[in-house]
Amino acid sequence: MIFHVGNLILVTALIIAAYGVIVGYQGGRRRDPALVSSSFHAVFAVAALVGMAGIILWYGLLADQFQLKYVWNHSERSLPTFYKFAALWGGQAGSLLFWALLLSGYSAVVAYRFRRRQQALMPYVNSMLLVTSTFFLGLLVFAANPFEQVSFVPPDGRGLNPLLQNYWMVVHPVMLYLGYVGLAIPFAFAVGALLSRKLGREWVRTVRRWTLIPWLFLSIGIIMGSQWAYMELGWGGYWAWDPVENASFLPWLTGTAFLHSIIIQEQRGILKIWNVVLIWLTYFLVILGTFTTRSGILESVHSFALSNIGPFFLGFLILVVFGFLWLLFERLPLLQGETEIDSMASREAAFLANNWLFTGIAFATLWGTFFPMFSEIITGSRISVAAPFFNKVNGPLFLLLLLLMGIGPLLSWRRTSLEAARRQFTWPLLAALLLGGLVAVTVPSSPYAVLGLAIITFVAATIVQEFVRGVQARRAISGENPLQAMASLIRRNGRRYGGYIVHLGIVLIGVAIIGNEFYQSTTNVTLAPGESVELAGYRLTYQQLAERRGPNFTEIGAHIQVSDAESGKPLSVLVPKRNLYDKTPDQPTSEVGLQMRPTEDVYVVLNGWESGGKTVTLTIYVNPLTMWMWIGGLILALGTLLAAWPHPQRKSRAVLAGQRSVGAPA
Repeated sequence: MIFHVGNLILVTALIIAAYGVIVGYQGGRRRDPALVSSSFHAVFAVAALVGMAGIILWYGLLADQFQLKYVWNHSERSLPTFYKFAALWGGQAGSLLFWALLLSGYSAVVAYRFRRRQQALMPYVNSMLLVTSTFFLGLLVFAANPFEQVSFVPPDGRGLNPLLQNYWMVVHPVMLYLGYVGLAIPFAFAVGALLSRKLGREWVRTVRRWTLIPWLFLSIGIIMGSQWAYMELGWGGYWAWDPVENASFLPWLTGTAFLHSIIIQEQRGILKIWNVVLIWLTYFLVILGTFTTRSGILESVHSFALSNIGPFFLGFLILVVFGFLWLLFERLPLLQGETEIDSMASREAAFLANNWLFTGIAFATLWGTFFPMFSEIITGSRISVAAPFFNKVNGPLFLLLLLLMGIGPLLSWRRTSLEAARRQFTWPLLAALLLGGLVAVTVPSSPYAVLGLAIITFVAATIVQEFVRGVQARRAISGENPLQAMASLIRRNGRRYGGYIVHLGIVLIGVAIIGNEFYQSTTNVTLAPGESVELAGYRLTYQQLAERRGPNFTEIGAHIQVSDAESGKPLSVLVPKRNLYDKTPDQPTSEVGLQMRPTEDVYVVLNGWESGGKTVTLTIYVNPLTMWMWIGGLILALGTLLAAWPHPQRKSRAVLAGQRSVGAPA
């Protein structure tokens, strides 16, 4: 009975969402307070109803209600509880409900936050958010009903996909969804600005934080996904340019470009058209990525099964494209820039070049991702595009992007004089040349590796230089000690210095990528107990094969002693494993054995065994500097939080402005 109620709740939420779309648009157009208020109520009602539907499906999963087709297909009695909870986003219908749940939650928070602000924009913002909710609720009601029941009550479920039974997969999809779904917020504000004709600098100031927050979640989700691929898939890497990986990366690229580009509009009042197009493109890529993972048009280890919802997504994408282009064409006269870029040697010119590189990488990634589909349509045969294409095309573009990441903050707004350039660039350039030359002389390296490390050193030096000069200036004014000056600097100008910390995180991720890409060592070997193999200064000795019973799987692990090859000193015992799941014995998963250090990882994969462990076949990697990818991800998250945190001085100014407006004569 309760699951029939869940279905009725979704139908009711769909009707209210569609109603909210209409009253929000009409309320904004007519400036009718009653209709505007009704649009807010619709947002809150949809959020409450979708939340109830989510709770009902979670109940079905946690209580083993296998009469629900979704629970039957994606759970089992012996599945650990936290995996049952995560099974909500482990299948098609549940993940769409989770999408709708997060979107309605975001929408309710935005509506509550701006219920008395941005009154010209908010009716349209509510309407646009409810358009997206209406689409996903329509999918749930008509194409992928999570409350569909089978005609009998099965004694047990079919089990969750083995690849999803990993602790990273409990958190990683949530972060991705929070990022994906949250990017609908700045798009809704952009459409609201277009519809209300309020296209000055105010709307971009409003959406900056509402873009940073989902961007942070998306960044964390991508890093966690890389960690999952590194730990679970057992191929020695963290990014394979898989179509679903690319689907999460594409809106990250355009969203990052937007975050940089709106700074120019705030400062100079230019690039208005470009900013609106960028945030539309980001939203489009979010919907396209969701379509990619659920339509079956591209093959991926991450994607859901082939389903019938592809045409719905295609129709919505067409609506998003042509609806936006029509609206943009109508508002073009209002989107003219207030000024122009004065000089190519300026910060705004560097930011614009940064934007073109981001969009260039996005286009190359999009083309490579969908080329197999286009080739099959045109020629009848699917031509795959693999990692070498993406690395060859995007690698040089990323190097240029890193270089601009260091150059941009050193340039002045409007124009940079030769003296200012000399003062800003001298020490970073010297540091880059010194380290690049040292690597070229001491370590056998590819020219790309030397160039990459030199550019990374240049960017890191610019960041350090900015902090040192800021601390010195702060100490000259306040007399604080260096640590106090640093804390005050970040607290009072978190947006600027938080951005520098984000750049530092990107630098560390770049170090890890270069280490793994250019300096990795690997070997495949078959060993009997007591036999050893040496690789990159390590000796690895096979000891024994052990078996352990898990709640719904059998774990087979090989014990490998890792020692220093020269001294023989024992360093660690690694246990690479293979998990054989009861429900899907033909889909074993890997758990790598990993010794992680700041300098390098020793990474061992168990490929197979013979005669109960008399021999084992292993793949062994030594991956230099990979730990810095995860450290860089943490630093990136910290910097984003500092950049998004409310600025105390600006907050006080906003309060003061509000007090003045209240006391001002009517």
